[in-house]
Amino acid sequence: MHITKLAEHLYLVDLETAGIKNFIASYILKGKQVAIVETGPTSSVSNLLSALKELNIKLENVAYLAVSHIHLDHGGGTGKLIKHLPKAKVIVHPRGAPHLVNPEKLWQQSQLVLGKITKIYGSPKPVPTERIIAAADGMTFDVGHGVKLKVIETLGHASHHLSYHEPLTEGVFPGDAAGIFLNEIDVIVPTTPAPFRLDIALTSLDKLLNLKPKFLYYSHFGKADNAVKKLQTYAHQLKLWAKTVKQGLTNKEGLEAIREKIIKNDVAVQKALQYIKMHPILSETTLNESVQGFIDFVANFPLPE
Repeated sequence: MHITKLAEHLYLVDLETAGIKNFIASYILKGKQVAIVETGPTSSVSNLLSALKELNIKLENVAYLAVSHIHLDHGGGTGKLIKHLPKAKVIVHPRGAPHLVNPEKLWQQSQLVLGKITKIYGSPKPVPTERIIAAADGMTFDVGHGVKLKVIETLGHASHHLSYHEPLTEGVFPGDAAGIFLNEIDVIVPTTPAPFRLDIALTSLDKLLNLKPKFLYYSHFGKADNAVKKLQTYAHQLKLWAKTVKQGLTNKEGLEAIREKIIKNDVAVQKALQYIKMHPILSETTLNESVQGFIDFVANFPLPE
């Protein structure tokens, strides 16, 4: 667990889930009260609690846990963490809320999709209904001293995805709506598991671009400047993948052949390839899960203009 101060009121916590550094981040915002963006998975909640202690934050002073979506690596630890935070409320998309209250279906589906990776993340625990705020687009949560989070509905990666705008630094916490930022090599790669919706994801990127943010605070992973350019680059990359997949399906090619074409066509993926292959989680997801998500979309929907 490593803490980086990003601003007077804002800290990044590298959760180091299963010892994996630079992969899953939580963000702590300190005003009069405290908000946490992303809990990470169940297995690294103890690291996040250690970070709160190191920052001299009283557990009863945490007012909000804001999760981008309920996938295990983003909100899986919510049920375990909330037990330690007596006054905290969980901010989540209305479609995600029932799966926090009863996470059994989420856990079963995660095991089917992620397989052995679920052992790294750990099983999610239930969140009491009365601790949940089903958040709507545009809602603002204030923890004092000018520190606020504004909810931005950013569907596409998932049907229950939220991003959060932080006005003091003119930053955005995009969850997975802006891809995965491999900060060690300055590359963005898609995260597009089925049921991915490219058309909706591009609309969500436009919403984030309209905010004209200066910074992106990626859950995977870290603070990035040139936020507008990165969002534009990601939109272009998604369109490139879609075009490549469309050509592959037209030629009746399977996952493996389409994956190789994506590697050939996408310079960012070429740059990241060795990094991805060596990574215990990205090696399983980026060029398998994400490509399959695109294949499913292109097979069932027209490509957006």
